[in-house]
Amino acid sequence: MDHVTVVGHRGDPYRVRENTVPSIVSAIEGGADTVEIDVRLTEDGVPVLLHDDGLKRLWGHDVALADLTLEQVRDMTYDEIPTLREALIAAGSRRLMIDLPGGDEGSVRTVVGIVRECGASERVLYCAGGVAMLHVRAADPSAEIALTWTSLAPPRTALLEAVRPRWLNYRFGLLSRALVDKVHRDGYLVSAWTADTRHSMRKLIAHGVDSITTNRVDALVAELRRGAPR
Repeated sequence: MDHVTVVGHRGDPYRVRENTVPSIVSAIEGGADTVEIDVRLTEDGVPVLLHDDGLKRLWGHDVALADLTLEQVRDMTYDEIPTLREALIAAGSRRLMIDLPGGDEGSVRTVVGIVRECGASERVLYCAGGVAMLHVRAADPSAEIALTWTSLAPPRTALLEAVRPRWLNYRFGLLSRALVDKVHRDGYLVSAWTADTRHSMRKLIAHGVDSITTNRVDALVAELRRGAPR
């Protein structure tokens, strides 16, 4: 393994509020190669960065994002929730991993369209479960995809053939050296999420994964500097 990609989960959330421009910048400054962000659509169809389906956890407003226009979102979050366009600009030349929680055909096409309009297709990859990734593949035949997987049972051959992922994106606790080796033999890269302890990071590095998503970019970078390849 020549390189372990460091992915900042929703930016650098232990230092800066997740899925915001300052969080993206903090992750990059801390050494992240890629920043994972979550993207959903507002009521008026604008892709913005938010993991949850509403504003309660992070912003204290018990209201669904789908019921708010972009202007209302900005008013209720002190203008801190960025649009996807703003996130693409903030990331500069760094890669973004766009997670699409609850992505349906229409929202996925909107997101992929914005990425294309911004000339960012080559520095974006998409992740989520099979349904959303099938929509991504339909919207962009050349998209780079990390198929998120949460089971030791392998993805069905028909799903893999339809999605054509470059990566299999596993919950970190599922991975072993044997599984990583098998996925590599099958022709896919292995990404792991979301590892935050140094112990779990070391295990994943030893297993031979290609990418680790973490809330603690600084800790993962330090572990890799201890001698693991990057």
